[in-house]
Amino acid sequence: MTKSTAADRIEALRDEIRHHEHLYYVMDSPEISDAEYDVLVRELQALEKEHPELITPDSPTQRVGGKPKEGFPKVAHSRPMLSLDNVTSEEELRDWDRRVRERVGEGVEISYVCEYKLDGLSMALLYQEGPDGSAQLARGLTRGNGTIGEDVTTNVRTIRSVPLSVSAAKLRKAKLPPMFEVRGEVVMPLKAFVKANEEREAQGLAPAANPRNYAAGTIRTLEPNIVAQRRLDFYAYFALTTTGETIFSEQSDALDALTAAGFRVNPHREAIHSFDKLMGFVDRAEKHRADLGYEIDGVVIKVSSTDLQARLGYTGRAPRWAVAYKFTARAGTTQVEDIKVQVGRTGKLTPVAWLRPVVIGGTTVSRATLHNADFIEELGLKIGDWVKVERGGDVIPKVVEVVEDTEHSRGHTTFHFPTHCPECNSEIVRAEGEADYRCVNADCPARLRESLLHYSSRGVMNIEGLGEAVVNQLLDRKMVRSIAELYKLDEEKLLSLERIGEKTARTLLKEIEQSKKAPLNRVLYGLGIRFIGERTAQLLAEEFGSMNALMAASQEELERVNEVGPRVSQAIREFFDEETNRRLVEHLRDAGLTFTAEKRKKSSELEGLTFVLTGTLPTLSREDAKAKIESAGGRVSGSVSKKTSYVVAGEEAGSKLDKAQELKVPVIDEAKLLELLNGR
Repeated sequence: MTKSTAADRIEALRDEIRHHEHLYYVMDSPEISDAEYDVLVRELQALEKEHPELITPDSPTQRVGGKPKEGFPKVAHSRPMLSLDNVTSEEELRDWDRRVRERVGEGVEISYVCEYKLDGLSMALLYQEGPDGSAQLARGLTRGNGTIGEDVTTNVRTIRSVPLSVSAAKLRKAKLPPMFEVRGEVVMPLKAFVKANEEREAQGLAPAANPRNYAAGTIRTLEPNIVAQRRLDFYAYFALTTTGETIFSEQSDALDALTAAGFRVNPHREAIHSFDKLMGFVDRAEKHRADLGYEIDGVVIKVSSTDLQARLGYTGRAPRWAVAYKFTARAGTTQVEDIKVQVGRTGKLTPVAWLRPVVIGGTTVSRATLHNADFIEELGLKIGDWVKVERGGDVIPKVVEVVEDTEHSRGHTTFHFPTHCPECNSEIVRAEGEADYRCVNADCPARLRESLLHYSSRGVMNIEGLGEAVVNQLLDRKMVRSIAELYKLDEEKLLSLERIGEKTARTLLKEIEQSKKAPLNRVLYGLGIRFIGERTAQLLAEEFGSMNALMAASQEELERVNEVGPRVSQAIREFFDEETNRRLVEHLRDAGLTFTAEKRKKSSELEGLTFVLTGTLPTLSREDAKAKIESAGGRVSGSVSKKTSYVVAGEEAGSKLDKAQELKVPVIDEAKLLELLNGR
């Protein structure tokens, strides 16, 4: 393929991929399957690899880049990102409306724009004119202190609903200049939050408290690939010039323009002229907040006219022309009727409060997590106590405090954490430095039930139809004693289960057979090895290329894999050293599952090597050396560990050099670094 032909095909692929990204991530209406989308991306990646001179910053392949150089630089906003004053009742909102009308004067018609108040973190995106008249993403800033934000551009680029560029045609349609600023909210969808917490639990970590905090922590991580995995979303709500001036005369026009330009704008918005309709919008929003798939904590009400906004002005900290109607917290008070302990697929024992049913945010809650034995002790919780329960992130009910007042009496029954597994009566253990107790019996029925549900889930082996009801029956009738025995099921066995007809049985068997084609990383993830989530399973599959090689790897070899530390490597070795688990793997092999993967190829001189820079180098600045290493496939870390390949030391090298010598990490100078870069 000639360069000219390749350039045409690359541009066509980019346009097609952008089209499908917009449909999937902005419009929620995909036209093609994930597999078909992946084919397009792989073709584009291959062509760009052949013709690197044709790569552009706004190419869909360039969303995930290198780490920020040194944390996140501070940058001043074009105009302050102020917070809003809050109201929490109809009376307070009516008073705000009265003050607005008094300030603009009699006879002036006021139109409000009501928008859902997304519970995320504010973000400012700056677009600059590209060579073809398009607008290209140049910078993403957090709100910071309102005047100065942090430059998190590398992470913002990974958010699929953020356009990397806006074409000249779309700019004309939206009536936007080629240089502009968009303000909006970064949120974590509830499905992504639930999945993230499942991953954290699988890795032995405490669940995140709520989507907002997790999104905020994600956007400030120094690993863009992690940000990409967490599937954040961006909703635009404001358009400005790069000098901070409004572009449109009405807020409603600004929202329509942003939609036309390809940004995700919340569809739940309305232009309103009367107070009664304001309250009607607020009431509808609160009623439907549980059905949205993301968190809102209120409604934002803005005067639509930018002329009136200017006339109303600002207080010292907030605009007078906008207000946030905040919903009441989703919490309730109820009584703990019992405390029972559940066993997860990794053997973790989790105490759960059985509650007198209480309605919180339109949902009846009768169970709430108590995390671990220490949490119960810290609360001083007894069976019979009245407690405050919140829906953490509007998803996970949790007990937050014991209510002690004259209206609610205290309980008298002290809960004692079991000394043996409540499911199989095996001994439980608590490793030093950990908060959780675990069942050590790999054949524990509770562990097997959770393992089967995990194994069949969409993100693992994707066995549609193997849900809780079917799994419970299979276990009750002792038809399945391990995940490998799923592959021994036949139509006759399935037809003996309740509510399973011929069509359902055949469909389920077809799904089980199809799962054999799942790649090695999914098989590894499905095994339920402690600390091994989706990301780590992928890295292990790419590094070792086969189940055999992974099973034979030493802890030292495992720790050479990026993101695998001592705890993870120990967990992997403990799993494969257990004879029961080795038999399970062999049974899965006999069933015909995929046990090999394409190893990640060493694409350049320093691929897979980690460097630490310290001191002043003779000719290279720290930034230049880092750029050269990363462009050659290497990785630069800020601290020395056993996984460090080389420490590059210059004059006045500090404690990092001492640490390298202590850990016996090779120390090289600039000359040796340049030799490595040149492949010698």
